[in-house]
Amino acid sequence: MGRKRNNFYMRSIFLLALCIFGLLQYHNFNYLDSRDTVLGDAVTNDSDDAILAMVPAPLHKYLTPHSRNHSGTATTGTLGVLGAPLLLNSSSSGAATATTISFDVYHPPNISEIKRQIVKYNDMQLVLNEDTFGPLQNDSVIIVVQVHTRITYLRHLIVSLAQAQDITKVLLVFSHDYYDEDINDLVQQIDFCKVLQIFYPYSIQTHPHEYPGVDPNDCQRNIKKDQAMISNCNNALYPDLYGHYREAKFTQTKHHWIWKANRVFNELEVTRYHTGLVLFLEEDHYVAEDFLYLLAMMQKRTKDLCPQCNVLSLGTYLKTFNYYTYHSKVEVMPWVSSKHNMGFAFNRTTWTNIRKCARHFCTYDDYNWDWSLQHVSQQCLQRKLHAMIVKGPRVFHIGECGVHHKNKNCESNQVISKVQHVLRIARTSHQLFPRSLTLTVPSLSKKTKLRKGNGGWGDLRDHELCLNMTLATR
Repeated sequence: MGRKRNNFYMRSIFLLALCIFGLLQYHNFNYLDSRDTVLGDAVTNDSDDAILAMVPAPLHKYLTPHSRNHSGTATTGTLGVLGAPLLLNSSSSGAATATTISFDVYHPPNISEIKRQIVKYNDMQLVLNEDTFGPLQNDSVIIVVQVHTRITYLRHLIVSLAQAQDITKVLLVFSHDYYDEDINDLVQQIDFCKVLQIFYPYSIQTHPHEYPGVDPNDCQRNIKKDQAMISNCNNALYPDLYGHYREAKFTQTKHHWIWKANRVFNELEVTRYHTGLVLFLEEDHYVAEDFLYLLAMMQKRTKDLCPQCNVLSLGTYLKTFNYYTYHSKVEVMPWVSSKHNMGFAFNRTTWTNIRKCARHFCTYDDYNWDWSLQHVSQQCLQRKLHAMIVKGPRVFHIGECGVHHKNKNCESNQVISKVQHVLRIARTSHQLFPRSLTLTVPSLSKKTKLRKGNGGWGDLRDHELCLNMTLATR
């Protein structure tokens, strides 16, 4: 009886100790998680001054707009972060005095001039800063940024790229579907890596009254097919699967994506022998300072962690981030367009396989390039797209507005400020630059079903233009 009693006591003590240990661990994790959340929210100050204070002084030049688009006379000098005027001079007594400047009225280029400039840039293929950083190495990372018109977000992306480790080794390609001299000036200011600009030549800007822009004789979106046939509008025979006709502003993004990918892999001379990764970003993304370091580590570990992976993904759409738990963890799963389309990279081998499936991409009735790419993976590729995804994101989405979302304040500082503080916490608590990667098992999810497209892509002209842009011309 005494022995049984002793065993009972020992087991009770062991279980009690185990419970106490578990509670302590639970409290510790909750504390760290809440610290990330609380600091990320409570300390956040989204004023212009607060955001500027988080940026090293030498990089302030990328956040300072110039006065190109203002005309007449001005009583101030350079503009602040989001356009606030800064006085040029101050008196000896310390009181600020304004200086009046007169300058010529700025006239933006017309469509003919824009077309000439686009042809010139695309023919030149000029790599800026190559004399400083040397030629592109075959295994270096190429970063391709798709740019439209949101220059404020682009400024912050550039600032984040400038602070990244090993950024001097990359080729940074900006792919534009809108010609804007203020954006060009900003891009050509970059002095921390090699830079190349390419311009999508079939934009709505350069074809405002003809396909692929809006032809006056194009069918209206909601007109019925029988009415369209009677009116003999251009694309009457080809509504989408929902009975709607094309809208140029929505078709352009998919065209631009396939054009830029083909341009980088198959047309540029500087990439002729490139075998490394090409990382795809957009103008409203923001990167952590260790994103290239982590990308290289993921690429190195692919052979043993995920031999079937042909895509690496650095982004996430999560609203909160727990770097303490996930800063060095990755998971693997089939590539999903809605989850893994931000900050993802693949090499020439993967692109070649995608390009062979161009007909599936270009004829799928969905105006989204990412949904179309997933359709390619599911319906055409012998080796489907399989991704290694970092659980602690290194690419963030800071855009409040875009094709699908229109908020009241499309230049909000709130998300930018939040990302800055999340990364500052991760930096000060040594959660960036992990020494190793750990593979976690993703939670069981339903098998991705073949999905009906979102439409917007029934016009045969879009199919043909898209297919023509996947031809290798080099």
